[in-house]
Amino acid sequence: MQQHNVGLSSAAVSAGSARIGKAPRDPRIDVFRGLALIMIFINHVPGNPYEYLTIRNLGFADAAEAFFLMSGIAAGLAYTPRFIERDRLRHGLWRAVAPLWKRAWSLYLVQIALSAIALAIFAGAFQITAQAEFLTNINMRQVFQNPTQALIGIPLLTHQFGYVNILPAYSVLLICAPAAIILGLRWPRILLTLSLTLWLFTGVFRLNLPNYPNPGGWFFNPFAWQAIFVCGLLVGLSQRQGHRFFPASRVLFGLSIAVLLGVLAWKYVPGLGKYLNLQMHNLREAGVPFNLTSHDKTYLSAPRFVHILALGYFLSQLPSVTRLAGHRAASPFRLIGQHGLLIFASGTVLALVCQTLMLAQPDAVWMVWVLPALGTAALFAIAFIADVSRRILSAPAEQIDPAMSGTGFENTRTIAVTP
Repeated sequence: MQQHNVGLSSAAVSAGSARIGKAPRDPRIDVFRGLALIMIFINHVPGNPYEYLTIRNLGFADAAEAFFLMSGIAAGLAYTPRFIERDRLRHGLWRAVAPLWKRAWSLYLVQIALSAIALAIFAGAFQITAQAEFLTNINMRQVFQNPTQALIGIPLLTHQFGYVNILPAYSVLLICAPAAIILGLRWPRILLTLSLTLWLFTGVFRLNLPNYPNPGGWFFNPFAWQAIFVCGLLVGLSQRQGHRFFPASRVLFGLSIAVLLGVLAWKYVPGLGKYLNLQMHNLREAGVPFNLTSHDKTYLSAPRFVHILALGYFLSQLPSVTRLAGHRAASPFRLIGQHGLLIFASGTVLALVCQTLMLAQPDAVWMVWVLPALGTAALFAIAFIADVSRRILSAPAEQIDPAMSGTGFENTRTIAVTP
């Protein structure tokens, strides 16, 4: 089996290049992040037939795990250079830390905006339909029945609505990312060991950030989900320095295939899943930590964690994946991935609108087919408009971008205007 030096292994790097400069953009990161964002949107419109086309049908993990993994890789690639010792000594540590914390602040603001929009969508649906369920769905009961405490919890991120709860964990991880990057650059294996230890202890002691006013903790528990993010971060750090963190290995490649096939059998072979789940239950009763013996999402259970790592490693070792990701046909997905925050926010709003329409008209079967398709098309359109806008604003005044008269997915070049 031919191995390829990309993805969870490092991207192709010029031999002997010791300096960290501006690296070419890896098309697979944008494509897979784009696919994850589309799948998140589809999965956030429950009951539609397109859910059968998403990653959750390949095993235990879903698009959320893929999103956190790709976000970790992207963070490692984007923010590493400023943390290199010579750059830190020349420009100071704050120059390296500030972009990450600024991004975390942006995520917080988007989270607050999405929470307000979600409230408006469901309150508006109640005003139009008078259906009381709109006031209790997706964890909104507290806002309408206990508004004083709920309105304290929303800006503190201790009260999160369903389907609007990924960004808080991601923002916490970005706040902690500078320390992880500094440690990962110097002692990457120690960072991985500490991350996995925290993940394990999180399950043993049920560590989590608190909810308020509801009991319990965050749905996306940052103490657990940091493990996926750190694995991606280490890949990005290593790739940015011109080497791989997870080696290209026939053994690991074969093991990843075995895991993926085993997970499929677990899910789809009659009787096997029930038997294996019972064995996990018995282990849990014997004292084995529950995040090793369950399918829990909040605490990133081992089956979900191992599945997404195996899938990521498998895809990273296939040269055909790199070629397909760079193909013209994949341009729309790359475009989606390049505007991740905008598309995630837009997809969240569209998904909530679709939910309210489907709840208001439960007998309109056509909606489950039409609305997700229209929403997905809208996401492509939003990404296209955002990309064209970015190029217009960034282009020198005396230059014209041919994408303005084309599809926007071409390999663009700049044409100078002569007087």
